[in-house]
Amino acid sequence: MNFCQKCGALILPKKGILKCSCGFVIKEEAKLVEEALASEHKTIEIIDPEKESINPTVEANCPKCAHEKAEYWTLQTRSSDEPETRFFKCASCKHTWRDYS
Repeated sequence: MNFCQKCGALILPKKGILKCSCGFVIKEEAKLVEEALASEHKTIEIIDPEKESINPTVEANCPKCAHEKAEYWTLQTRSSDEPETRFFKCASCKHTWRDYS
């Protein structure tokens, strides 16, 4: 990040130069900043929830098939002074249930 030495505003690179709205210009650093921004290539990995789970697995008895392992996650489904709701999904039959305790 570059800040204007004249007014203190954030300076963004535009067309090879760093130019502030007040008129202050930094030419040497602009190319380095643009190259750094161009070289930052970020990728996002998309996980298919049907193939791979990101939730932790715990020991929990499924009420439908009695399997002993399930993945779980929590959500705040009620007011903030109430505890979170825990959701479970059976590792075998994929049945989902919740626990309010």
